[in-house]
Amino acid sequence: MGALVTSLRQVATGPALEIDLAAVAENTRRFVELARGEVMAVVKADGFGHGLGDVARTAVAAGATWIGVTSIAEAVAVRESGVDVPVLSWLNPVDADVRTAVRYGIDLSVPSLHHLAVIEKAGPVRVHLQLDTGMARDGASAHSWLSLMSAARSAELAGKIEVVGVMGHLACADVPGHPANAAGKRAFSRGVEMARQAGLRPSVRHLGATSSALTDRSAHLDVVRIGAGLVGIDPSGTTKLRSALRLTAPVVQLRRVDAGTGVGYGHAYVTERATTLALLPIGYADGVPRAASGRAEVWLGGRRRPVAGVISMDQIVVDVGDDPVVPGDEAVVFGAGDQGEPTAADWASWAGTIPHEIVTGIGARVRRSVR
Repeated sequence: MGALVTSLRQVATGPALEIDLAAVAENTRRFVELARGEVMAVVKADGFGHGLGDVARTAVAAGATWIGVTSIAEAVAVRESGVDVPVLSWLNPVDADVRTAVRYGIDLSVPSLHHLAVIEKAGPVRVHLQLDTGMARDGASAHSWLSLMSAARSAELAGKIEVVGVMGHLACADVPGHPANAAGKRAFSRGVEMARQAGLRPSVRHLGATSSALTDRSAHLDVVRIGAGLVGIDPSGTTKLRSALRLTAPVVQLRRVDAGTGVGYGHAYVTERATTLALLPIGYADGVPRAASGRAEVWLGGRRRPVAGVISMDQIVVDVGDDPVVPGDEAVVFGAGDQGEPTAADWASWAGTIPHEIVTGIGARVRRSVR
């Protein structure tokens, strides 16, 4: 036993990530049809790992009328990719390059008096006042909101800013009916009313994101922000969207082993019978989560195969039994699931995380292609 078959020609190609922009377009159109107002395509984190410029252009072509990001650098990249719809950037530090944002025509969020003081010096700037509606995270707290409204009104009268929007975020939108969502909507409504009482006239209210768009029309308001949903992820688990990623790796080596053979670090997997082990050149440095060890599967040779042992930095081993697999065969790590292959959601479940982390975590050395 222990016969070894290897193929060096496959090492050069290695793992590959295929991005399906048709899926992004289909998902976007679905949200455009569903939304009561407009759709903001959120393309932060390199378009959820799918390519910032590609996803932004595709979403706009499919009907999105806004783009959202979490840094000015991302917003500039959107503009330079040829997108000319309104672009909003939030989560900026107080020393962010506001003048660059102004030069590129980028809207900015204002989550605090400190941010407002910096932003108004670079004016005129279009801003969205950001209220914390119950997450204790980004946005102005309820007790500081009135002060922010007053300062924003003074800055607007001075011609330094234009308040075009008010934004918030719901803590438990992926759990329809959670009481925190109703509380968050009430807090947001109070915040908008306070803005109007201060003399502000924001025309764009946005609170809901992907889960709210799918499960709670009362949170749609003027704009809904769709990020994960663009690429086929539904955090609420209520709707089947079309996945836009397919991660593959070639078989680079096969090894026939006896029953009782320990595999990988710590011999966490021991073969129960004589079997063939296939080696794939992909690991946690490429975004395949080590925490999925002992539960994960890949699609190879027309069926799911167990990952044998601990996922290593650069490689995983797959138990293929007695089936005819040869070097160069393609293993699907995850895909749309249409033919039975694992999905990003499967990997998230095995790793104890969420699909967002899986799709945004694919490493730079994985070769990417777009179709």
